[in-house]
Amino acid sequence: MPSPARQAVRFPAEVAPLNAVWNQLTATQVAPPHWLIIVSGVVALAIVSYRPAWHISRGLVTIAHEGGHALVAVLTRRKLQGIRLHSDTSGVTLTRGRPTGPGMIATAAAGYVAPSLLGLGAARLLASGYVTLLLWAVLVLLACMLLMIRNLFGVVSLLVVGGAVFALSWYAPQDVQGVLAHGAVWFLLLGGLRPIIELQSKRRRGRAADSDADQLARLTRLPGTFWVVLFLLVSGAAFASGAYLLMVSGPTA
Repeated sequence: MPSPARQAVRFPAEVAPLNAVWNQLTATQVAPPHWLIIVSGVVALAIVSYRPAWHISRGLVTIAHEGGHALVAVLTRRKLQGIRLHSDTSGVTLTRGRPTGPGMIATAAAGYVAPSLLGLGAARLLASGYVTLLLWAVLVLLACMLLMIRNLFGVVSLLVVGGAVFALSWYAPQDVQGVLAHGAVWFLLLGGLRPIIELQSKRRRGRAADSDADQLARLTRLPGTFWVVLFLLVSGAAFASGAYLLMVSGPTA
C-alpha cells in the first residue's frame, strides 16, 4: 500500500467546470482605445442631456436608485417587503422596521447616490479589464432585485434589461462588450447627477414634499437642502473618480 505522502490528490469532477467558469469570468480584456472611451462618454452625456432620450433611459437610473434603497435596508437589517418600478420612471422600495434611527436614515439616504456609486464600482472593474465579470455581476444584482419586484411593469423592466445584458455578455464580440460597457458606466456616472439636480428644482417649486431629502430632514432635523447638497457631493466625487479610472487606467495592448 503506498504511503499517504505518495498518494495523488484528486479533486471532484464537478470542480473543473466551476474553475473554467471562474477563469472565464475573471479573464481580463484590453481596454478600448481612448478615443472610443471618449466617444462613449459623449454619447452617454447626450442621452442624459437630451430630454426625450433621458425620459426613456431614466428608468435604468431608477433601477439603481431603488436597488440602493433595498441593499442598504437589507444590510441594516430592515425587513424588505418589495420594490415597485413605474412606467413614469418613478419607483418605491417598501421596508418594515423602526420608523426612525440609523437604519432608516441610511436606507433613505442610499437611493440618490446609488447610481453614481454603482458606476464608480463598475469603472473600477473596467479599469482592471474585468468586463465579463462586470456584466455577470450586473446580472446577479438584477436577479436578486427581480425576486423583490411587486408589480408587472417592474418585472418586465428587469427582464428586458437583464436580457440585454445577457445577450451582450454571451453573443457580442469582446471589443463591442468593452465599448458598450464603458458607455453604460458613463451613463450611470452622469445619470446619477441629473436626478439630484431635478430633485432640488422640484423642491423649490414645492413638488417634492415626500422626497428622500425631505424624509431625511424629518428624520434628522437637518434641512432637506443639506441632504441634496450631500447627494450632489457624493455623486460628483464618484463621477470624478470614475471618469479618472475610465480614462487613465486599464490594461493596454
